[in-house]
Amino acid sequence: MALRRDLASPPAAPLLLASTSPRRREILELLRIPFDVVAPDYEETEDDPVAHAVGKARSVLAAADGRPVLGCDTEVVLDGRVYGKPASAEEAEEMLESLSGCVHEVVGGLALLTPAWEEVHSATTLVTFRALTPRDLAHYVASREWEGRAGAYAIQGLGASLVERIEGDFFNVVGLPAPLLVRLLAERFPGARQQNHRRSPERPSDHPPG
Repeated sequence: MALRRDLASPPAAPLLLASTSPRRREILELLRIPFDVVAPDYEETEDDPVAHAVGKARSVLAAADGRPVLGCDTEVVLDGRVYGKPASAEEAEEMLESLSGCVHEVVGGLALLTPAWEEVHSATTLVTFRALTPRDLAHYVASREWEGRAGAYAIQGLGASLVERIEGDFFNVVGLPAPLLVRLLAERFPGARQQNHRRSPERPSDHPPG
């Protein structure tokens, strides 16, 4: 079905990001997509990043005043086990040791919603960790960079030293599948894309794939 004329026009106001994640804010700023931030009122009760993304976005949709709402979530998965955010240094070390020398999936859920339509998608990036030594584990855990990170690491920080190879979208591992979002915005708001000349961001050169 063809988009209504008003839905195909550029958004009259910034996106509403249903997340307080600094990483997601940084990606949107890099994309030069205007946005406002609101904390989602949503409790994660299952290991499903897509459901979490939708839940976060829907929790603030009523307050969006017609603006498109963006919800995101990220999970690390290895052999069917979902690695969430570690609660302690000991749990972080156990997670990293499990990921050592293995290929795991980073699954990002993305929901872009308005009262008129919903775009709900997922993106998967494959990340290979090199074999980590006890010294590697101790050094990284001591950095405390693992705090608040799914899978106990941050790919855009010291965690890059743990990685041997990445297959797929780097920004999905950071916390937001940027090329997917850019494509959805181009499809839903083509006029805004032409006006702002938005494009997918280039991957930072200081953290190249292994």
